[in-house]
Amino acid sequence: MVIRLFANFRDLCGNDAVSVNPDTPTVRGALWALIQQYPAMRPAIFEDDGETLRPLVHILINGQNILFKNGLDTEVHENDSFALFPPVAGGM
Repeated sequence: MVIRLFANFRDLCGNDAVSVNPDTPTVRGALWALIQQYPAMRPAIFEDDGETLRPLVHILINGQNILFKNGLDTEVHENDSFALFPPVAGGM
């Protein structure tokens, strides 16, 4: 499965996309597979408990936000479009 990365997540991983092989076919499984390869992503994605997404981290599976599906337990498949967005702020 390929996870597409945006903004500072690209910087943390050194690429705009990363291939992972999750142990479980869920968003949570894919994220932990990503963290195994790039440990610096853990505090960028999860709160200290390791279970709660940090505020304003957004994950889209096939263009749908997981908040409107089953959250971190949303099923994912090899060919799904998985996009991971960090918090982003704008301004002048």
